[in-house]
Amino acid sequence: MAHLSGTFYSKTLARPVHYTAVLCNDNAWGTETNPHYKRETKNVYLLHGYSGTDTDWFTNAPLGDLANRFNVNFFMPAGENSFYLDRPETGFKYCQYTGEEFIEYTRKTFGLSDKRENTVIGGLSMGGFGALHTALAYPETFCATLALSSALITYGVKDMTPDMDNPVANYAYYKAMFGEPSEIETSVNNPEVLVKNLVAQKREIPAIYMAVGTEDFLLEPNKRFKAFLDEQNVPVTFFTGPGVHDFVFWRAQLEAGLKWLLGE
Repeated sequence: MAHLSGTFYSKTLARPVHYTAVLCNDNAWGTETNPHYKRETKNVYLLHGYSGTDTDWFTNAPLGDLANRFNVNFFMPAGENSFYLDRPETGFKYCQYTGEEFIEYTRKTFGLSDKRENTVIGGLSMGGFGALHTALAYPETFCATLALSSALITYGVKDMTPDMDNPVANYAYYKAMFGEPSEIETSVNNPEVLVKNLVAQKREIPAIYMAVGTEDFLLEPNKRFKAFLDEQNVPVTFFTGPGVHDFVFWRAQLEAGLKWLLGE
């Protein structure tokens, strides 16, 4: 396993950006008998949650072990508190950065496969939302998405008003991230809209793995999105079991999601 911390200038975000990478090592002990090393390496882009940063996954999950066990590379961008969405202001194209520029940069810098089948995006909470949304916005790039405890708050955004008091973030923040709340049901910032568009266009949709704990405050919106996918006849693997909104659950489900991805 190699752990790297890097910075490069992002044209999309108009500033230097930081990222963390964990690369597998095919010289590690035991890889000669590991069937995962008989195929090309998978590249998994992991997104952090609200108030987090690119180092969160490496700090809180055994990425080195998972990388060597499953022959995968992990790349973690810093998404700030953007929900990985594009805004009209200069330097705020986080969906484009995550789904396009960061992919291109890592492929060129690390000599990665440019095949869709080897490119996966995942995340937790805000990053789970971002993983779903980015995969649906760039279905030609990602073969699958691992969405853990996804912050599918679009269901609540549409009812927000300026006088609402939210202890996590104020109305102005949600309006800045998602656009006019009253228009969220038809906005491309809404994953449901992206799904409907792909279904109407008969385009291939990335495989979807969703997981959320039974004690997680985001359980209901995740179940609601799963029901929506069922209505649209979009296949989804959905797991729920004991757990809250923390890395105990996310560590276990990252491994479970990788096994699902690799057909174990």
